[in-house]
Amino acid sequence: MRIRKIIGALLLAVCTAEAWGQTVIHDTIYIMEPQIKQAVTARMVGFGHSNILDTYLSPEKYTGPEVKYISHTTYRKTGRQMSTQIINQGSFAYTDNRSGNGREMAGAYNFGYGRHYNWDLRGGDINIKAGLMAEMMLGFIYNTRNSNNPAQARANFCLSPNASAQYKFSLHNRLYILRYELNIPLIGLMFSPNYGQSYYEIFSRGNYDHNIVVTWPGNAPSMRQMLTVDFKLGRRTFRIGYLGDFQQARVNQLKQHVYSNAIVLGMVL
Repeated sequence: MRIRKIIGALLLAVCTAEAWGQTVIHDTIYIMEPQIKQAVTARMVGFGHSNILDTYLSPEKYTGPEVKYISHTTYRKTGRQMSTQIINQGSFAYTDNRSGNGREMAGAYNFGYGRHYNWDLRGGDINIKAGLMAEMMLGFIYNTRNSNNPAQARANFCLSPNASAQYKFSLHNRLYILRYELNIPLIGLMFSPNYGQSYYEIFSRGNYDHNIVVTWPGNAPSMRQMLTVDFKLGRRTFRIGYLGDFQQARVNQLKQHVYSNAIVLGMVL
């Protein structure tokens, strides 16, 4: 009987120790769970003015209204210095020449994916990001006056240094976030017909004539900047700001630029 009691006591002690060990392990797992990924998404609509030149279609500049849609998302795990930024942007412009006897329509879709290092200052009230973005653009320009070569395809890919600064402040007991972002393409590839070359030659006859061009600030100096302010109304956070997008290139003896200035309005989710 005494041996049975000893064995029973030992088994009880082992079971108690195992249960205590599981509790400690469970608590450790709970404490060391993966850090939470925070996402901030702003969806904005932009209304502005566009200035378009494409000497493949016309030596004239075309100007007119433009509308944009921008989705701007930042992912960052709590306690981490690196963050991910994803940008989707669509735009459409309906422009006219100086004499008013011709029109151009232009549309584009931009996608950007970037990684940034973050510096948090003054307890997080100031945030500075710097990194690199990979960007792709697909679009078109259509000229209503041309019977030969009425349209121009736009396609490019580039790597762009990207930086932003954000400042949180209070005014009249309201919290505001002021943010500025700058993006400058560094190197990339761009599609362009050569001077005097038709799309029939390129796609039907397969006559390649330096149609994929390396771009850099020397032949395609471009930039995009955005200045915004976030503020709360009720339970929702809104964003208002300015977007300036200045894209230009001089390749294959052809000049092209699309300058855009827009007011953006949206919500932060």
